[in-house]
Amino acid sequence: MTLLEVQRRMARAILQPLTGSDRIAPKTDARFIKPNDRLSSAERLEIYSRSYWFRVLDSLYDDFPGLRAVLGERTFHRLLRAYLAECPSRSFTLRNLGSRLEDWLQRNPQFAGSRHALALDTVRLEWAHIEAFDNAAEKVLGPEDLLELGPGFRAGLQPYIRLLALRYAVDDLRIQVNRASDERGVASNAALKQKHHAMTKRVSRSNPEPIFLAVHRLNFTVYYRRIAAEEYRLLSALRDGQPIDRAIRRAFRDSSASIEEQRSMLEKWFAVWAELGWLCPPSRRKQD
Repeated sequence: MTLLEVQRRMARAILQPLTGSDRIAPKTDARFIKPNDRLSSAERLEIYSRSYWFRVLDSLYDDFPGLRAVLGERTFHRLLRAYLAECPSRSFTLRNLGSRLEDWLQRNPQFAGSRHALALDTVRLEWAHIEAFDNAAEKVLGPEDLLELGPGFRAGLQPYIRLLALRYAVDDLRIQVNRASDERGVASNAALKQKHHAMTKRVSRSNPEPIFLAVHRLNFTVYYRRIAAEEYRLLSALRDGQPIDRAIRRAFRDSSASIEEQRSMLEKWFAVWAELGWLCPPSRRKQD
């Protein structure tokens, strides 16, 4: 057996889900692992299998605290195990482990039950949080670059900014979950779970309504900024490479704002974007 064959067999064995008691599956073929005077082949393989699964589960546990609060501990862990069994890590970094969770949850609504829509919004926000934290930053367009905006003017959106159209106030939920977790040192696990349950219950019982959010970072901290529907459409159009005249028409299509109100809104938005460094030179690919 070649080294490559051994590596492939070991990878298949390790990626196989653990049993309900966190042990390696009884029928796992471990004959390619040499036993020693203390451990059998299966026992030696189990050490690696459990190490892998506990590490990836811990990583997702840390990355999606809001989803954990929405679903509860048991349901959350069932979801993670099912997700990882179908979507194992493909990257050298655990940072990308949850990149396919939204698509997977769309296809597997049974793992979220009656809170499927709320869970999806939470996953979208928490994955956007990860991307906003460490995605690239491009050269910033400053106020001097925005003095005269002709109809053909184009600007890009910083790669770390994520624009979300949501139905539930999961931004408030995530902030409260983090705050409650920070207070864990003076509260029991039972009290923390009770807080999470109360927060989730309040959000899930609220009437769904359109919420537009820009997830961005500033000074190495991620922020959630609620924005108007028109601002969301304008930023989306600029991100997609549209010139400013078309982007503005798209933003205010079906808007009830008067021309004067639109002008005031645009001035305010561009001033904020310049201050936060949101705009960058457009991608050449999107201009073509």
